[in-house]
Amino acid sequence: MFFATFMLAIRNLLLHKLRSALTLLGTILGVASVIAMLSIGEGSKPEALEQIRRLGASNVIVRSVKPQPTNEVPSNSSSYNVLAYGLTFSDLRVLRDLELSDCIVVPSVVHKKNLQHNKHHVTAAKVVGTTADFPLIKPMRIEGRFFTERDVAVSANVIVIGKSIARQIFGFQDPLDQSLLVGDDAYRVIGVIGECDSGNAKLLAEEGNDENSFLFIPISSAQNRMGIVQRLVETGSRQYVRIELSEVVLKLKDQSQVRPFASVVRNILAQSHAAKKDYEVQVPLELLNQAEREKRLWNLVLGSIAGISLLVGGIGIMNIMLATVTERTREIGIRRAIGAKRRHIITQFLMETTVLSTSGGILGVICGVVLPMIFTLALGINTSTSLSSVLIAFSISVLIGIVFGVYPAYKAASMNPIEALRHA
Repeated sequence: MFFATFMLAIRNLLLHKLRSALTLLGTILGVASVIAMLSIGEGSKPEALEQIRRLGASNVIVRSVKPQPTNEVPSNSSSYNVLAYGLTFSDLRVLRDLELSDCIVVPSVVHKKNLQHNKHHVTAAKVVGTTADFPLIKPMRIEGRFFTERDVAVSANVIVIGKSIARQIFGFQDPLDQSLLVGDDAYRVIGVIGECDSGNAKLLAEEGNDENSFLFIPISSAQNRMGIVQRLVETGSRQYVRIELSEVVLKLKDQSQVRPFASVVRNILAQSHAAKKDYEVQVPLELLNQAEREKRLWNLVLGSIAGISLLVGGIGIMNIMLATVTERTREIGIRRAIGAKRRHIITQFLMETTVLSTSGGILGVICGVVLPMIFTLALGINTSTSLSSVLIAFSISVLIGIVFGVYPAYKAASMNPIEALRHA
């Protein structure tokens, strides 16, 4: 009986090919739009979430931030103003004095210096002065070694360079134990950082660059040889800035202590930097949670917008089936007269709506999977089609087809057989 009803539904739908095709089109577009929008929404977030995860969910990052410019009287050509802002060594001592168990405190300061080795030059390279604990907060592959606490204690002239800097300066030579001129001082290369994912650079105060182009020296060497006053040359102007520390990263062992500890850090810095807001406290765990909430909300909005298309497709199915019931009134009367029960009529019309919605759902799934691939190839948009979005879109399309087919089926089954037979 089921197979016969199914074949009858196929035959009835094929009697009006164009009408059935247009009805299918509404469901196809609805399902495809749901899958495509959810794929675009899913693809636009993972990279940002992964970059936040690389910052470390157990880290609290404090960065120096240049304060907003004030209405100052411009200096004359014979004198220069020194703008002092950001974290200080006094702040670092206070943070270390908190003595939180299993907490690693890693300060860093970034300088821009010219590099030279024989005839090879690199201008304005980013030199990071930090401590020997830096690899503990930012794991990295190193050929050779990172500098030790002893190197920091004696202000050793040792340096660890990124892979891209090594290629630019040393070419195919082995850079280890080679001499590298950084500004006016010579350093011995003791390590080369292997290829790093660019997203890892967010740990450093200078964002938008990858660690392959950074150089690392002991923070004591940076203090003693590079000082704390830096010269910034901009278009038509020169400015000197005094920055003691660019960044301080605090890594906690217990992730549950991150938020309370961040609040303590904010309160401490608010007291010592009351005059100006020249720092920011970044908690990757909070950013990650917020980004994941925004991702879920974004997917919900996109899915709801696309779901309207499915709803419109369901309305189209109901409209077509109501018209079909009117056209087949005499057929319904004949079937009832020869013994068909109401449930048989309901089953027949529900089978037709189910075939429509299921066929449209299958074709919509195919289009919904292919469209994100086309967007990725043509526009370079990151997309990610999940099995859950496909199943949800297909299930909703079938459910809408059945729900919107109930009323036409019930209307057909409720007809008076005698009145139906009189229908011309």
